Amino acid sequence: MNRPLKLNFCLTSIASLLLMLAATSNTWAEVVVLKNATVHTQGARGTIERASVVITDGRISAIGIDVAAPVGATVIDATGKIITPGLFGGIGAVGIVEVSQETPTSDGALRLGKMYPEFDVSLAYNADASNVGVARADGVAFAVLAPSARAGMGARPGGSIVAGLGSVVSLAEPMARLPSALFVDLGGDASGLAGGSRAGEFMLLKRALNEARMPAAIRARDVGEDTLLTAAGRETLAAFLKQKKPFVFAVDRTADIRQLIAFVKREGIRAYIQGGAEAWRLAGELKQAGIPVILNPFDNLPADFDQIGATLQNAARLHAASVTIAFSLDDAEPHRMRRIRQAAGIAVANGLPYAVAMAAITNVPAQLFGASSDCGVIDIGRTANLVMWNGDPFDVTTLPTQMWLDGKPQSLRSRQTELRDRYLLLNKNPR
Repeated sequence: MNRPLKLNFCLTSIASLLLMLAATSNTWAEVVVLKNATVHTQGARGTIERASVVITDGRISAIGIDVAAPVGATVIDATGKIITPGLFGGIGAVGIVEVSQETPTSDGALRLGKMYPEFDVSLAYNADASNVGVARADGVAFAVLAPSARAGMGARPGGSIVAGLGSVVSLAEPMARLPSALFVDLGGDASGLAGGSRAGEFMLLKRALNEARMPAAIRARDVGEDTLLTAAGRETLAAFLKQKKPFVFAVDRTADIRQLIAFVKREGIRAYIQGGAEAWRLAGELKQAGIPVILNPFDNLPADFDQIGATLQNAARLHAASVTIAFSLDDAEPHRMRRIRQAAGIAVANGLPYAVAMAAITNVPAQLFGASSDCGVIDIGRTANLVMWNGDPFDVTTLPTQMWLDGKPQSLRSRQTELRDRYLLLNKNPR
């Protein structure tokens, strides 16, 4: 008769002990509830008004209108706030270029006078660069590191039209992912790298692809020492072709885009266009070819002869033709990466649907560049990568109030905010 009582006592003691250990353990789940916000999930749930988002131990555990706050949760009143996924900062040199005019802090361009597609710019990424903190403090969660950014870094003497490899990077992590795209500069600003002719660009690119596809024995017999690529370069190009990884072509002019569409079709290349100031003129052809355009919504007046047809309606016209679009700025200064949301707002003001503009700086680029499945979307089971804003994110006066990246709350302080506060204090208390 006593055994069951002893067993129950033991079980009760063990249960109490486990509860005590859980209560004092560092693994005890932290629960945060963001209540009564407008949530742009960028997933199947769409946009939800007056919704709550529950973050449990860094992951989204619930989203909806009638979500009850778990006992012991930290509840944040988000009335009047907007929640979005962390933003895409675009293609550029954040963490690679600190001061563009200072060579020791500028690692984005390789100027060796030979084509090196194996050049992986992410090896120079510095997570402690001040522009990383500046971008993150304005809601940027991830970006694509790219060699030879078009503005200021692209067509320097001694470089190559095949700029090298680019990678996705989370602004909450110290290192980038493995390379996911190969960057190629075309058009007038790159012709100096191809003997002074746009035709030379396609000639050299075709020759490089032939070298990558050529068996070693034939290459040694027919090409000899007169090669464009190193063995590593041929291996890199061959892998991208075989695995159908994207080649990102920086190109603007209608005639060049037309040639590119024909070229990638012949060569069987998966292609994206970066820039595409005149892409709207070939919207139907781009849709048929399945080529996305990563454009700059600020492009309006022609900056050069390749952009005579630039228009603020580029994004809206491409979308109307069902071309996949994302946004990136042509800017050599990574400190200005945060302007990406202003650019999205300009596209909306010129005819692009709001939801499409939001997708162009969240889930679409995440999908194009193979970012983590947790990037660009807010959904149950995913790691929390989200930003809470005090107004419409496309309004330049709006600021983020809280942010989570890779499931961790982020500081919204940066070098710029520190300097601002320092000199505001000096003005209030002059010596």
